[in-house]
Amino acid sequence: MSGALLELLDLIARWVHVIAGIMWIGNSMLFNWLDRNLRPRSEPDSYGDIWLIHSGGFYLVEKNKGERVPGGVRLPNPLHWFKWQAYTTWLTGAALLIIVYYLGGRALLVDPGRAAVSAPTGVAIAVGTILGAFLLYEIVWRTIGRVKPIVAGGVSLAVLLGSVELLLRTLSGRAAFLHVGAMLGTIMAGNVAFTIMPSQRELVAALRAGRAPSQEIADRAKTRSIHNNYLTFPVIILMMAAHFPSLYAGRGDVTLLTLIAAGAAVRHVLNIRFTYRRWRPALATVLVAGTAMLAAELGAFGRRSAAPNATAPLPARADFADVHRVIDRRCAACHSSTPSDVSLGVMPAGVAFDTPEQIRALATRINERAVVQRTMPPGNKTRITDAERALLARWIADGASIK
Repeated sequence: MSGALLELLDLIARWVHVIAGIMWIGNSMLFNWLDRNLRPRSEPDSYGDIWLIHSGGFYLVEKNKGERVPGGVRLPNPLHWFKWQAYTTWLTGAALLIIVYYLGGRALLVDPGRAAVSAPTGVAIAVGTILGAFLLYEIVWRTIGRVKPIVAGGVSLAVLLGSVELLLRTLSGRAAFLHVGAMLGTIMAGNVAFTIMPSQRELVAALRAGRAPSQEIADRAKTRSIHNNYLTFPVIILMMAAHFPSLYAGRGDVTLLTLIAAGAAVRHVLNIRFTYRRWRPALATVLVAGTAMLAAELGAFGRRSAAPNATAPLPARADFADVHRVIDRRCAACHSSTPSDVSLGVMPAGVAFDTPEQIRALATRINERAVVQRTMPPGNKTRITDAERALLARWIADGASIK
């Protein structure tokens, strides 16, 4: 598959992913806000109501256990469901992992400088961690969580810490951050597909059969919805982290966990602001503390930036020693774990050329960006020549050997 086609698929999947994610998260936050602002009602089948003003009119929103009729409640018609936003977000996210990481060449899934792991093994670890963490989460909350939610929360935290450690030890930094986000996103989508939607179907079935809806079923769905609410901010920042290489240039575990904790803490303060009078100082404290921790972990005030500094025929052959010199002179100033030029961040896109193995692993991407598209180096800031691009092209065409 050509690099241009992969780029197009990446664009389409990312576009749909972002739009669906906005719709899913927007719905989640709206309903969470409604639940926390309902006015209590005296009717036994009503949770409460709320008046809203938007788009030039007033809305009366009521949350109850069904449509009230003489003698009880019945299933309202039509009934609008909220599920495809979540499913579309997850499906397009999975597609992006395949396009960007698993097909190879577009981004570095494994890093030979971090662990001696092959690309297929890296894919197995990545997918296995996502699915394994989801299954463990489901088992914990379907068993321990029913009677001891605090204990289940502690076990879930242990699963998260173990998954973070595994991914950071075996995948490249950028891939590890993104896969932790994908793992949390999978748990969120799984909550919708395997708990929230089935619970809502049971409520609908009860009304159709003329039975009173079970409050236990409703509470089960609400619990998972709250879990999703707290995971929203961490997932968003981990998706964005791929664009900020300084976050994962080093070991990255403390930084990653700080992002998750800060995101969840901010979400918590925003959730309790309706009942906690001093929520504004609390929110400011969380934001300042989170920012300070990130600044300390990234060395934000001690990092020094260095000033940045026609097609040629293919040569008959290309020795890797010559290719290595080109990479060192034209690319490694930025693409290194210890760069001399950090104007574009540390290790842009998570790419490092510190070892021959790293260079060979990214041969396809080098060809697409430096030879075909000629978009690297950006603005040709390192003055790579056409002859050097041709040398890279010959080396890649000959199999990208590092011997």
